[in-house]
Amino acid sequence: MSKLTLGSHPYLLGFEQLERLLERSAKSGNEGYPPFNIEQTSENSYRITLAVAGFAEEDLAITLEDRQLVIRGRQTDDGDGRVFLHRGIAARQFQRSFVLAEGVEVGEAVMENGLLHVDLSRAEPERVIQRIDIRRG
Repeated sequence: MSKLTLGSHPYLLGFEQLERLLERSAKSGNEGYPPFNIEQTSENSYRITLAVAGFAEEDLAITLEDRQLVIRGRQTDDGDGRVFLHRGIAARQFQRSFVLAEGVEVGEAVMENGLLHVDLSRAEPERVIQRIDIRRG
């Protein structure tokens, strides 16, 4: 008996890419830093909010790589000449990835009170009904 995967199911034609997309998102890491929220702001729009306290705008980079939204943060260590008796706030880097569906566009990114908001929107898909003529062979 062969293993039946999502991409090889006989009624799901052309969905092989979806299986690769699921594998890629599973490999993107499950670490908990920084914490984030994903909210639906309307029927066709979303907002990703990351808690990035201590990061400045120039410490953050947002890129879109092959339908994958990647948010990276890298703080510069400004501890030159400073003597810490306790260092509980570390200069830490991170990378968060979100796989976006086809048709989802990245809007603006806003930094507010230590929170990074990234707005996403999805265009309303057109409903197309196509008649296929049958020709004689």
